[in-house]
Amino acid sequence: MTENVSQRFSDFDQWSTQAMVDAMYEGQLVAIATIKGALEAIALAAEDAAPRLEEKGRLIYVGAGTSGRLGVQDGAELGPTFGWPQDRMVFCIAGGLKALIVSAEGAEDAFDQGVLEIQEADVNKNDVVIGIAASGQTPYTLGAIKEARSRGAMTIGIANNPGTPLLKESEYAILAETGSELIAGSTRMKAGTTQKAILNILSTAIMSKLGRIYKGFMVDMVVSNQKLETRAISMIEDITGCSTETARTSLKVANKNIKVAVLVSLGETLENSQAFLKKSRGNLRDALALLTSDGNQ
Repeated sequence: MTENVSQRFSDFDQWSTQAMVDAMYEGQLVAIATIKGALEAIALAAEDAAPRLEEKGRLIYVGAGTSGRLGVQDGAELGPTFGWPQDRMVFCIAGGLKALIVSAEGAEDAFDQGVLEIQEADVNKNDVVIGIAASGQTPYTLGAIKEARSRGAMTIGIANNPGTPLLKESEYAILAETGSELIAGSTRMKAGTTQKAILNILSTAIMSKLGRIYKGFMVDMVVSNQKLETRAISMIEDITGCSTETARTSLKVANKNIKVAVLVSLGETLENSQAFLKKSRGNLRDALALLTSDGNQ
């Protein structure tokens, strides 16, 4: 349906600019609304993905064109936001990473290339592979998903057309049925909007299940500049109630690790703070509970 021509917009190019903009805005709202029917599937996928990714599993994004670029964007943001390790992230985009800035439309037809890239990445049962395709039938993405599933990886398919091969081949099928586009086949519009939103929700839910969010704070955030250092100090203050100076000193002692700094700011040594977090598998909430329990003994 994403390829269908909508009769409503057959004279779109003759509309006033204001009417065009109003119609596109309306389309974006409609697109977001279609995600509601997929929320249960997104939640189930996040629940299953987290245990696989807890220790050594990798997140692998697969797609072509707009879908591939959106996957790369989502994954690239997980490092600075949630401290997700770069070596546990794989991007498979039809045409290679150069397709991020130069279109490589013909590359999406290469089913075998999708298979090959999954093989080269040595995908296994610990990995989570997210395939994204508005049409739900992009050969490159299908090849990758089929190969990944045959290797025992968890597979998630995100598409905008129902009953399509990607959704059938994926262990978890996430459908946002956006219908025809205002410009037929231009899936960077409604379909792309839903894909971005779904990826936002899915990856954030996974990171939360992995303990990388605490009370709404990005406690695994990479402190890489002055702005983020100021934000980190504020986080430590808000979480522990300590002074700004204590938060700043604790962050320095913890080598800019926010979770460790929180425990240090509460009076623990660096070594004990690291030990509590290790025992809690990096979960700050659990580490704080252990600290309280240890203090009461």
